Amino acid sequence: MPLLIRGGTVVNHDHSRRADVLIDGEIIAAVAPKIDPLAGTEIVDAGGCYVMPGGIDPHTHLELPFMGTTSADDFEWGTKAALSGGTTMVVDFCIPDPGQSMLAAYQDWRRKSEKAAADYGFHMAVTSWSKQVFDEMEIVVKTYGINTFKHFMAYKGALMVNDDELYNSFARCAQLGAMPLVHAENGDVVARMQEALLARGVTGPEGHAFSRPPEVEGEATNRAIMIADMTGAPLYVVHTSCRESHEAIARARAAGKRVYGEPLIQHLLLDASEYASKDWDHAAARVMSPPFRDKVHQDSLWAGLQSGSLQVVATDHCSFTRAQKRIGIDDFRKIPNGTGGLEDRMPLLWTAGVNTGRLTTEEFVAVTSANIARILNIFPRKGAVAAGSDADLVVWDPARTKTISAKQQLSRIEYNVFEDFTCTGAPVATVSRGKIAWQQGELRAEKGDGRYVERPAFSPVHVANATWKELTAPQAVQRGAITP
Repeated sequence: MPLLIRGGTVVNHDHSRRADVLIDGEIIAAVAPKIDPLAGTEIVDAGGCYVMPGGIDPHTHLELPFMGTTSADDFEWGTKAALSGGTTMVVDFCIPDPGQSMLAAYQDWRRKSEKAAADYGFHMAVTSWSKQVFDEMEIVVKTYGINTFKHFMAYKGALMVNDDELYNSFARCAQLGAMPLVHAENGDVVARMQEALLARGVTGPEGHAFSRPPEVEGEATNRAIMIADMTGAPLYVVHTSCRESHEAIARARAAGKRVYGEPLIQHLLLDASEYASKDWDHAAARVMSPPFRDKVHQDSLWAGLQSGSLQVVATDHCSFTRAQKRIGIDDFRKIPNGTGGLEDRMPLLWTAGVNTGRLTTEEFVAVTSANIARILNIFPRKGAVAAGSDADLVVWDPARTKTISAKQQLSRIEYNVFEDFTCTGAPVATVSRGKIAWQQGELRAEKGDGRYVERPAFSPVHVANATWKELTAPQAVQRGAITP
């Protein structure tokens, strides 16, 4: 049955206009000032509302085995929560154990993700370096449609990779037309600071923030940018949380380097004072990496979104119950890192961004969907309200209010780090693959409705047909070119 969204203002990242949107099957068939419906067409009245591309959250961890437990929201409930907040696609992470085959990890994640109620994609993590990893990266790009590889510069002794491994992997990304992502924190320094704090008797959640100051993130961001530049690879810095990291990205972009930055809605709105709470559960619920920062850093992040030096707002959604957080009751290093946000990212950003004048409606669309669709090479299939694009849309009422409450959320945890925030501006309907997935509080999407979205490779940097031996030789690669 065709679906007509009538009477709204269509907002894309580069323009807005009054238009109707006709959907036929899973695709937008037409966007025009007035479309007359055929018999049998379902009609959604969008009068007084905006019609925008469904949100894309490029940073989630659903059903993630991590720090001795598994994140509480699986692909079914994580994506259902996303749809209720106007997000129609998530990009999760396949994270192999060090030494595990990337191909095996991909199959594990695909099995878990079959429950997804909305579309999804993956980033692949590089957690070690070997000829097997070198070879499998090509299969990941060409067969599985994954054009991004995540690298942890933190979590020493677990997921962290060293500079030599970063260099080799970045060079391989450049060769394959893929983009490296980094979690930028100096893991060696963090580990030593954790030990020093514990030796002084600091065991609570505040120790987590003390051990990961902005300087360790800024240093790692600068280092990753330099390594990417030496290999000719672009770079995407996830969860950019502080001025030091943002300024490193802004400098690189001003110098012509292709570097992208991703602040989280948590870092834009919440601050380090949360860790001073005398309620251990409250503070532990907010333990994530990087941690919340002093408020002074928020001005820098907002300025980055306004000026374009930061491009995307994500959530790093990785939810753990209170019981799971209490694994670290006597040692902050053992508190599972992660918070929620999928359900609330877009209403919160509209309230704190558009309603305050920090962002225009078009900029809101850019940082919630269009920019990441372009960065990930799936635009205009995703991230656009245009004929031929996927029919993933949100009908947005700028006057609708919502007070965030854990008791009413779809996420499977019993708290919300944004509890009692009042948002003005929220979805009234979310359309996923041409069907109404959520409307006026009614969830219609079902387990398994989502589909895996493959992403084509970018244009590779010229590195000839380098072999494993050539690409990893000490003098082999200089700024993306194999030496004769």
